Amino acid sequence: MRILLVTDAWFPQINGVVRTLSTVVEVLRAQGHEIATITPDQFRSIPCPSYAEIRLSLLPARRIRKTFAEFAPEAIHIATEGPLGTAARRICIKQGLPFTTSFHTKFPEYIHARFRIPIAWTYAWLRRFHGKAERMMVTTPTIENELGDWGFTNTALWTRGVDTKLFRPRPEADLPTQLRDLPKPLHLYIGRVAIEKNIGAFLDCDLAGSKIVVGDGPQLNELKSRYPDVVFTGAKFGDDLAAHYAAADVFVFPSRTDTFGLVLLEALASGVPVAAYPVPGPLDVITDPSVGCLNESLEDAARTALTHDRGRCRDFALGFSWERCAELFLSYLEPIRA
Repeated sequence: MRILLVTDAWFPQINGVVRTLSTVVEVLRAQGHEIATITPDQFRSIPCPSYAEIRLSLLPARRIRKTFAEFAPEAIHIATEGPLGTAARRICIKQGLPFTTSFHTKFPEYIHARFRIPIAWTYAWLRRFHGKAERMMVTTPTIENELGDWGFTNTALWTRGVDTKLFRPRPEADLPTQLRDLPKPLHLYIGRVAIEKNIGAFLDCDLAGSKIVVGDGPQLNELKSRYPDVVFTGAKFGDDLAAHYAAADVFVFPSRTDTFGLVLLEALASGVPVAAYPVPGPLDVITDPSVGCLNESLEDAARTALTHDRGRCRDFALGFSWERCAELFLSYLEPIRA
């Protein structure tokens, strides 16, 4: 099948959305499907206000129309609601082409946190955006129920996978030198360093041992200044990233707004138990209490998670695969009839 993927989230961004989309593309190509991508690196762009790492493409419609015509897709998926997704959606509607979308990010809550725009206003816009799609793929039942409360009616569940070969337990000799001599236990956060991730709630916890933050983002300098005793490593990639996971004693996930939390599976695959709030994302991923603790007290959650068996965490993560994720994605696409 010739599949056209349109996404405003792509490399060099490193986040769960980019990892999900790029991995699904890789799996589908290996299965013989032909995938074309429309991504920000193909256009002139400007940095997103308050989040320079995200690039906003300028005047993309003409090139998108050309790609539509030249590639002649048999299915179209619009993954994001940014300038590329908006332009592609408009073209699909004008040309009478069916398309699917996906919901990756709680933009209403993020925008509210930054600019105090009422959440209901942004959800109303998202309903209009996704309402024309044949299906809107969402990550978990909890998110599906929340979106149903906001009036979304065309949702389909699309779970995630994890690379269990990369993210795995490792011997101490293979762990990052920077972390080996830190006071134990090691409490780890990995992800975007931004206000919506609620990282301060983790760093304010009274926990023995050390706190480590791996990642980059617009709040990094502020948090470095406020928490001088925390180890901030910056962004890590590939095997180095996986080794940082494996070094931790507990993975702390303070976000209250994520739709899934791919990092939760990466931590579990590394044999690291999870501490998080009982909110959408963690509620759907940490379904076995033996692999993590969900508690409104993040401190208590972290202390309890430390007692969990690392082998059980690894075994739990082995139940998730990118092949299943790609299979679901493919099944939800709407073929374009000749």
